[in-house]
Amino acid sequence: MSLAELTLTAFSNELAGDSPTPGGGSAAALSGAMGAALCAMVARLTLARRKYEGVWKEMAQVREGADHLMQRLLALVDQDTDAYNGVVGALRLPKDTEDEKTRRQKALQAAYKQAALVPMETLRAVARMVTWLEQTLDKGNPNCVTDVGVAAQLLRTAAMGAAYNVRVNLMDIADKAFCTKLATEVAESVAHITKAMDTISAAVEQKLD
Repeated sequence: MSLAELTLTAFSNELAGDSPTPGGGSAAALSGAMGAALCAMVARLTLARRKYEGVWKEMAQVREGADHLMQRLLALVDQDTDAYNGVVGALRLPKDTEDEKTRRQKALQAAYKQAALVPMETLRAVARMVTWLEQTLDKGNPNCVTDVGVAAQLLRTAAMGAAYNVRVNLMDIADKAFCTKLATEVAESVAHITKAMDTISAAVEQKLD
């Protein structure tokens, strides 16, 4: 079953169920996909108006970039659930003998790394959305300013949710170099995204005054 192909109601019911998957990581990726979708929508509503012809080239680039990242983030909805299920599968491996314990530990470490890398990909995709959203605010159809504002909030949520899910998995990974590298990237990405979304949100507020 592909989560990304479910109806909104079906996905929400899955999220509300008594299974740990889909969980916060998948929800974060979906939030990012919706933010990217709104960005693409603003680009299209700019391209549809002759009076904005002067920025069509830029908006065509935004549309293509946001469409691509929307699809990437939708794929990550399923990948995050798959990664968590990988951890669960490793935890269920037998551990009666020393050999089994060793194999289980190796499988767990690989699964935890994958469970950290998937939300890291969500965070990277959201970071790439910053430029596209800034352009929609600057040059997009001004009638869509609130859509840009909502996209900013969705992308902020996606970034924070993805960061949480990277960090929680790093706690169980023995490879300290791996952990340090990802933790540094998480901190830098969150700082970059948060600063950009704060700026965009402030600009939206100003346009609404």
